[in-house]
Amino acid sequence: MLCTIMKRDMDLIRAILLKAESDIHGFAPQMQMEIPNYTQEEINYHIFLLGQAGLATVVDLTDFSDQTKSPRARIINLTWQGYEFLDLARENHTWNTAKDTINKIGGASLQVLIAVLTGIINKKLGV
Repeated sequence: MLCTIMKRDMDLIRAILLKAESDIHGFAPQMQMEIPNYTQEEINYHIFLLGQAGLATVVDLTDFSDQTKSPRARIINLTWQGYEFLDLARENHTWNTAKDTINKIGGASLQVLIAVLTGIINKKLGV
């Protein structure tokens, strides 16, 4: 069995938020979300993290009797904070610039990422 170390992946967080936002009804009713290049286990784990971070309202579906033993959750809807994060991270150039900045120091918290994204956007706006 292949063993993967589960690390927080901000690209996946962003992709999940964008996909959830795109639902025409304002919530994400699908039980399984598919994101290219990610396993269902990785996606489920990151949806769980979105709930912990307050970026989405989620329902915990973790079942410790299943094979993966990883947390999993279903997105009900994005929170105000989730939309705020997406407004900062939506544009690819801004997102990639922020990631490059963060990678120079080896990584950072969500709050620091948000501050970097805000700084980039403020600079673009001349604020």
